[in-house]
Amino acid sequence: MTVPDNAVLYGYFRSTAAYRVRIALGLKGLSADARYVHLRKGEQNQPPYRKINPAGLVPYWIEGDLHLAQSLAIIEYLDETHPEPPLLPKGAAARAIAREMALVVCSDIHPIGNLRVLNRLIEMGIDDAARSAWSQHWIAAGFDAIEARLAQLGAGPFAFGTQPTLADICIVPQVFNARRFGLDLTPYPRIRTIEEAAHKVEAFAAAEPGRQPDAE
Repeated sequence: MTVPDNAVLYGYFRSTAAYRVRIALGLKGLSADARYVHLRKGEQNQPPYRKINPAGLVPYWIEGDLHLAQSLAIIEYLDETHPEPPLLPKGAAARAIAREMALVVCSDIHPIGNLRVLNRLIEMGIDDAARSAWSQHWIAAGFDAIEARLAQLGAGPFAFGTQPTLADICIVPQVFNARRFGLDLTPYPRIRTIEEAAHKVEAFAAAEPGRQPDAE
């Protein structure tokens, strides 16, 4: 695997946003110097990391003079600078639908259930069971929309046939989170098919949280 201009990727093994970028790098045959920010220990809020990324989030990409936050921005940058294999399907409509599903994950599901929101719920006195129910509710709401869209697209195994795209890159890490919070995935056969297919692709398998050097 090649490293583009000594690129650095800051992440955390269990961050689904960083997980997405790891998958994209793997599909492109790229790698980066991995550096780890322990979110549970609050390293993202400490001055050394805030100096690097004022938002205090992961992933964060540095490549030469380019400093880039937000997983979708990083993934689309990688797709434009390393176009093979493409991470978006052919045709403007299909590309828009792929982005739609990605945004359901990244804009509708993930922000409501990420660590800083769950920590705020703890501060408000919300117990473990209620926090899990919160996460299950919002993941299910997003998965309902994604599953309905996938049903319109055909058998798969991925969202747009036999090759993974941006949609699958976002769906698979969110399935990991859904399982963490105990969501019943029975109502989502197409999503489960994507997850099963992804397990057979090394780029997805190598990006799994449990296989990261900082995994606990």
